[in-house]
Amino acid sequence: MPLDPQRTLAELKELRLLTEDHNGAQRVAWTDVWITTRAWFEKKLADLPVEYHFDAAGNRWITLPGDSPKALIIGSHLDSVPNGGWLDGSLGVMAGLEILRRFAEQYQSVEGGRPPVTIRLVDFADEEGARFGRSLLGSSAAAGTHSLDADRNKTDRDGIRLEDAVARCGFPLDQFPESSAELKNAAAYLELHIEQGPVLEALGLPLGVVLGTKGVERHAITFHGQEAHSGSTPMNARRDALAAAAKLALEIRTIARRHPDAVCTMGSVKTFPGIVTAVVGRCETTLDQRDLDAGILAQMYSEAQEASHRFAAEEGCTAEWSRIWGIEPVPFHPDLIELCRQATEEIAGQTHVLPSGPLHDAAEISRAGIPTVMMFVQSLKGISHNKIEDTREDHLIQAIRALDRLADKTVDRILSTI
Repeated sequence: MPLDPQRTLAELKELRLLTEDHNGAQRVAWTDVWITTRAWFEKKLADLPVEYHFDAAGNRWITLPGDSPKALIIGSHLDSVPNGGWLDGSLGVMAGLEILRRFAEQYQSVEGGRPPVTIRLVDFADEEGARFGRSLLGSSAAAGTHSLDADRNKTDRDGIRLEDAVARCGFPLDQFPESSAELKNAAAYLELHIEQGPVLEALGLPLGVVLGTKGVERHAITFHGQEAHSGSTPMNARRDALAAAAKLALEIRTIARRHPDAVCTMGSVKTFPGIVTAVVGRCETTLDQRDLDAGILAQMYSEAQEASHRFAAEEGCTAEWSRIWGIEPVPFHPDLIELCRQATEEIAGQTHVLPSGPLHDAAEISRAGIPTVMMFVQSLKGISHNKIEDTREDHLIQAIRALDRLADKTVDRILSTI
């Protein structure tokens, strides 16, 4: 069973048919479609000489035992955002499965029938955080960086609590910390992912090496004004909470543009009472800020806070901040970055190094002290979290081959440290 990237493409297309509707992928974590996805994936493991199980946080681990318990882990996630794309997360899991197959076949005829180190594949639970706003839920539990007390009462749009949703799937939240035992013998972690941005396409390159993930500050900002009749309230007498929020939405763009790799996004705005005949008395917004430099991230947060209070005062309102979640910038391991550079150049002839703005499970595993690196494959038009997300098939094949090459190089590195 040699490496067969075409098989991975066929399986990804099979998964797309199973879990997409006319709006895109619907593999949202802790939903019935996600459960169906994981049952489909389990069938792909039937003929492999592996052990597989779910840990206490709902992460699925597949293990090919090696002569050494030291483990190379390849991972990603099968969950998606609502109306998402066919490759986000699932590419990394299915490519990892193909590499696991290759290792199993390669060493089947060797005395003992085992690779020199243990090879593991992991499908992390709820990387996206799409339903409850808590990204990297499963990988943070495995890494011991979870925030369960803050997360348990988060609710989805229907008012269902996170704690109840995960328990319905068979994973009591209070047991999540037990999943950290899975990383006991971890020696390295590799993750392949679509870029989700336009950089590689603009450079005309299929593959890239990820330096690390940007830090994130994510906050809810509520502007309080005064509800009033839209017909009888003069413009100069209004305390319009939406007006203050709108000023901030424009100002964060200026804040981000002061720094080359920084981004700021106001992704949600809710108005109350939310009717056409009333001035907005309360406006609830969210702000997401990201940069690879912790100092710049802190500066942008401070500037946004100051601006929000200034604009609130201008409109006769107040601004109230509450932290949703955050993560510091996470640089990846320099040795693995170099091995990834070698692998991508050997397969594609040329590569590029870049930071990741989106969050990934790799960041949590790196925070646990495990040598980590990510590989990106080009995204057409730089689009993700959208049903039109796509990547050229020849680039996907190159990515799977390069990940396989990186896996071999990483095994050699692990052996040199044993």
